[in-house]
Amino acid sequence: MHGYRSLFRTREFTPLFVSSALQVAASTIGGLALGTAVYAATGSPLLSALSMFGPSLAQMIGATTLLSAADRLPPRATLTGLAALFAVSTAVLSLPALPLWTVFAVIAAQGLVASLGGGVRWGLLNEILPGDGYPLGRSLFNMLHGLTQIAGYATGGALVALLSPAVTLLVSAALYAAAALYAALGLSRRAPRAVGRPSVAETWRTNALLWSSAPRRRLYLGLWIPNGLVVGCESLFVAYAPDRAGLLFACAALGMLVGDVTVGRLLPPRVRDRLATPLLLLLATPYLLFALHPPTPVAAACATLASVGFGASLVQQRHLLTLTPPQLTGHALGLHSAGMLTWQGLSATLAGTLAQLTSPATAMTALACASAAVTLSLWARDATTERNTPPRRPRPDEGAGSPSADAVPFSGGVCRRRPRCGAWTWATGGRTCGPRRGT
Repeated sequence: MHGYRSLFRTREFTPLFVSSALQVAASTIGGLALGTAVYAATGSPLLSALSMFGPSLAQMIGATTLLSAADRLPPRATLTGLAALFAVSTAVLSLPALPLWTVFAVIAAQGLVASLGGGVRWGLLNEILPGDGYPLGRSLFNMLHGLTQIAGYATGGALVALLSPAVTLLVSAALYAAAALYAALGLSRRAPRAVGRPSVAETWRTNALLWSSAPRRRLYLGLWIPNGLVVGCESLFVAYAPDRAGLLFACAALGMLVGDVTVGRLLPPRVRDRLATPLLLLLATPYLLFALHPPTPVAAACATLASVGFGASLVQQRHLLTLTPPQLTGHALGLHSAGMLTWQGLSATLAGTLAQLTSPATAMTALACASAAVTLSLWARDATTERNTPPRRPRPDEGAGSPSADAVPFSGGVCRRRPRCGAWTWATGGRTCGPRRGT
């Protein structure tokens, strides 16, 4: 893969890309309409915010109950069915005089299944674009999401003003239905990546397996916490500059676009793979200037520069894939996505609470300090582990220090697939590092 244009010449990338764009547009337009409707009915800013961000907070529940299905269900049927389910549930939300408890029950269910959708989508993307193609493709998806959200909020606001929240929700449902149709017609039938029956118990076992590896565990923390704390800073743009919040959000989206293009397209892999920590520090440090209450132009420049650091997630996700068996990629990426969105929701809540007690600028500075501190702590831990880990001696049949052809990077070492039972075992010592069946 040498450029974004080559992605669209890859079979199945375009239908996955378009169906994802339709779902992001539907989610953005529908979320704005629902938040407006709930605020008009209750007059509560808290309930309005929860109606928009509640599904994100529910994703961690889905990550602990449903994610085992991400690698055990056929991708095309799953993505089509989930989009259709969102279409139906969003249409239900448009019904007049719907009780408030029903509204929150529906959006909680949407959040639960959305965690499964992320795992299936990103696992399929890794199959379509294996190796170094994944960061390039994921960067294009990130840019798509940012631009679609900006356009979606503008379109949703216009539809709510010209029509009504209920009609706008029906438009959102139609977009979800179009996404389901496009996925059904454009994607080809693929077998699940793993065998076995999905269950809550299997989800817990796989989560425990993924979490048991210290390198993966630090990657997850690095993907979730620094990112989420900075999103908490962004959630205070309205409180910091009510008349210029749109400009700050637009500048942040521009910075994220620059970061994704630079990391995903312009940097060679040997350079990109060393930039996770510097980019995470860049993500946080510009927000430290908010302690000085900068004017809007300076604040906009800080938001733009900081958001370039969101490109770190492309590097981190690539590292995560090298530490995960192919049968668990959907589950691993789904856990990353659900955890990231949950941390973003929690950080926005924390930011609002701190701003209520102090000021928006003080809260943004505090969250930026915490983000940088977490990044440095994880970097120091990785450096210490690398210094204290002796090099692995290769087996005689592996050649001069190179893993054999059937070996796959896993848990900081090399794992070999057993031909009969499919278990993943350490190449040295024979210790089992994965379930014997279904992975």
